[in-house]
Amino acid sequence: MTSSNSNAIDLPRIGDSPKGGSVLGFYAPKGAARPPRVARGEGIFLWDESGKRYLDATAGAVVANIGHGNPRVLAAMAEQASKVTFAYPRFFESVHNIALADRVCELAGDGFDRAFFVSGGSEANEAAIKLARQYAVVTGQGSRSKVISRDPSYHGSTLGALAVTGDANTLDLYGPMVRAMPKVPAPLSYRVPDGHTVESHEQACADALEQTILREGPETVLAFILEPIGGLSTGAVVSSAAYFRRVREICDRHGVLVIFDEIMSGAGRTGAFLAAHHWEGARPDLVTLAKGLAAGYTPLGCLLAPNRMVDAVAGAGGFVHGHTYFTNPLSCAVARAVVDEVVRQDLVMRAQDMGELLMARLRDIASRSPIVGDVRGKGLLTAIEIVSDKGKRSQLPVAFNAPARLTEHGLKHGIALYNRRANLGAFGDFQMITPPLTITEAEIDQLAELLEKSLADLADEVARKGLAR
Repeated sequence: MTSSNSNAIDLPRIGDSPKGGSVLGFYAPKGAARPPRVARGEGIFLWDESGKRYLDATAGAVVANIGHGNPRVLAAMAEQASKVTFAYPRFFESVHNIALADRVCELAGDGFDRAFFVSGGSEANEAAIKLARQYAVVTGQGSRSKVISRDPSYHGSTLGALAVTGDANTLDLYGPMVRAMPKVPAPLSYRVPDGHTVESHEQACADALEQTILREGPETVLAFILEPIGGLSTGAVVSSAAYFRRVREICDRHGVLVIFDEIMSGAGRTGAFLAAHHWEGARPDLVTLAKGLAAGYTPLGCLLAPNRMVDAVAGAGGFVHGHTYFTNPLSCAVARAVVDEVVRQDLVMRAQDMGELLMARLRDIASRSPIVGDVRGKGLLTAIEIVSDKGKRSQLPVAFNAPARLTEHGLKHGIALYNRRANLGAFGDFQMITPPLTITEAEIDQLAELLEKSLADLADEVARKGLAR
């Protein structure tokens, strides 16, 4: 289909085929542009069926940490597939399950002694909440069932994870089917309430946590779940050590467990294996991982827990939870090879070094772009915020959906950008910039060049439609 708009991408539309484009027929409105059809991937690049190359600037959905087509991981995948692909863990152990658990717990450090492997981030967060609940029950704290989270936040798409997600739009749809949990403000750093600095707003958000615990009744509150460095809901917001220490102090005082959702920030992306390692005195009780842990080579998530919790639950009869594919030997073998590559290539340190370079390039772009109002993040978990007026920090009209428009412009220039619009943009328009940890200095320069071209096209579109204000 063609368009008179010179910035439009000439792509088939969803719904052109009788079957509506398979899963795309579910995922986008009828008539929406279909993305290119991927043919292969290598390193930080993907190619479509026409041979056009795209720089994967967001590692898919912040997943492909070690890049595409890693030969060592593909070899491990083939080797394990030739032996056994599935064995139910209640009946059989797997050498790869044990080795992967040992390696991940070693990298996670003291206090993370056991690993429970599932098929993704939503399942990992559900497992964390269920383990916390069962631990409370078996230790005589059965009145604790409420899990406080932040608004905005995102913890998964299953109904249990949705209950602790701070997204009003999604809860409007599915809320009647879940028990919505208490929410407290997330310490956003770009726009803070009148009369506050970033630091005082962080402290006010921590105070709100304690006030909510007291209002709900400390004996009823089970846990506080948060992303230590923001994902799509807050656009890579990084809070201070003081905020995390205060959260830890409050939760300790009231017997509340702390759960770090590191689905995006874990496995080395922020320049530490866990984002939790960046702050002393703020260690969580439970951590969840996914995405980069298996780097897109297989669906995998993980719950990390201390011996004290696991032993208490095991001693009372075992964890009342599980999935068909949890801890399957093929996924564990693949993820083990991925983690080996993270270590072999020293990708945690690389994320730190390349992250500093990427932040400098993004700040350069922001200094020239009329629509980039903020750059933030840590390591290679970064984001830009798109605005209509940098001085006023005002955002573009919500209906315009700036991140989706930027993605379309990016595809034209050969850069793939992932966006998921939490809360329909109510808290701002963020574009994550999260390339594979294997990215080189020269590739960061390419990323910056393609991103700036895409932003320039978006700025032209904004000006042409009279949306700047």
